[in-house]
Amino acid sequence: MKIPQHEIESLARCLLPEMRRYFESEKGKRELKKWEEEQKEKKEKKK
Repeated sequence: MKIPQHEIESLARCLLPEMRRYFESEKGKRELKKWEEEQKEKKEKKK
């Protein structure tokens, strides 16, 4: 299924402000830090 570029851009314009607010919030910062730590652990396990 190919989604037209203008539809992707329209969706991004709607989602981006909400995503920014979330990741700027304290909860978003905690979740991002947790995710980054999990990714680091996964990467170290692969070595």
